[in-house]
Amino acid sequence: MIRIFTLLALLMPYVLISQSSKVKKASKLAEDVESKVIEWRHDFHQNPELSNREFETAKKIETHLKELGLKVQTKVAHTGVVGILETGKPGPVVGLRADIDALPVTERVELPYASKVKSEYNNVETGVMHACGHDTHIAIMMGVAEVLTKMKSDLKGTYKFIFQPAEEGAPRGEEGGAELMVKEGVLKNPDVDVIFGLHISAQTTIGQINYRPEGIMAAADQFYITVKGKQTHGSRPWGGVDPVVASAQIINSLQTIVSRQTDLTKEAAVISVGMIQGGVRNNIIPEEVKMIGTIRTLDVQMQDLIHEKMKHMVPLVAESFGAEAEIDINKGVPVTYNDPELTEWAVPVLKNTIGSSNLNEIKAITGAEDFAFFANEIPGFYYFIGGCPKDVNPAEAAPHHTPDFYVDDAGMKTGLMSMINLAIEYSETKSQIH
Repeated sequence: MIRIFTLLALLMPYVLISQSSKVKKASKLAEDVESKVIEWRHDFHQNPELSNREFETAKKIETHLKELGLKVQTKVAHTGVVGILETGKPGPVVGLRADIDALPVTERVELPYASKVKSEYNNVETGVMHACGHDTHIAIMMGVAEVLTKMKSDLKGTYKFIFQPAEEGAPRGEEGGAELMVKEGVLKNPDVDVIFGLHISAQTTIGQINYRPEGIMAAADQFYITVKGKQTHGSRPWGGVDPVVASAQIINSLQTIVSRQTDLTKEAAVISVGMIQGGVRNNIIPEEVKMIGTIRTLDVQMQDLIHEKMKHMVPLVAESFGAEAEIDINKGVPVTYNDPELTEWAVPVLKNTIGSSNLNEIKAITGAEDFAFFANEIPGFYYFIGGCPKDVNPAEAAPHHTPDFYVDDAGMKTGLMSMINLAIEYSETKSQIH
């Protein structure tokens, strides 16, 4: 039997020609909605909310989807919103996903719509910022929903708009994100056939799209380490056991697992400590230090090996200083996997949307994305759109998750048109097979 995506590939030339009128109509509607997309983006940027706390964000999304006349589900995975567009004609169910949460980052970018929001994260007061571009993702998907709804009579199948909370990770002790959405059945009723997702990139020039078949982003695991010593006066360190010094050595030693004990010719790997807490006063050596961090891997065997070595190393390093240490590793997000055949199908659609010279196949990225949980269940395709202004060197642009992160409004048009065209073309192509 010829595989379905092979059939899709054979039908692509016919479909792209037959769909030209629909593409033109979609392009015109996208131009009409672009100014609203930018306004929505500014509003979400100015009013960011942390993971599992996206209450007002969800209300705004819900209101928009209901105004479009879509079937709307709320409180999915706590604060998620799902809109369903039924065309009334036979065809596939296409999933389109946008993440909606912000980060505990204090914004430094001087913008008229900069975030001034304050909150608390891990018992620390912090600013809140869309420092990863999720504000643009929400606005783009709201625009996609509006365009496809206006084209309902021209389309086939069903479209499921999935606005996902907590992509950055639920607070410790809580469930959330794509994993919880899948558990709650977001890919069912109606059953989703394929799913598309995008991410804006501050290190990619506006108008460009980056993609990769198979693994495009890394698995991300969290680790928690508690180092226990014996409290003493800072002037008499010999009177106790210093967990701060032991922690410093643990942090340094962890890096040797990657640099000296892992085959980096196979895939990249990263171990990073992101937070360390201990002590309350300059002249008191504390009794305990806690730290948390992330592990990034692109290979399951390497992932297991690194976990094993960390669990072995941490207690022994602490013991060498007379301290004790406990380590807990939680498996988090798996590798984000682009279905190879769906990717092969998507490439001509993207070339037709932005031009061949603007489409780039890239190497895997050590960042992580919980879109992976969707793509583990059904064929998925995830890609990056450019958000870096054309007069800025992408290599010099502020990274994601930093106070200076910035993506330009002009980058959202690529996201809007690429997602619309993928959705329309897939529905039409699959319908031809039926």
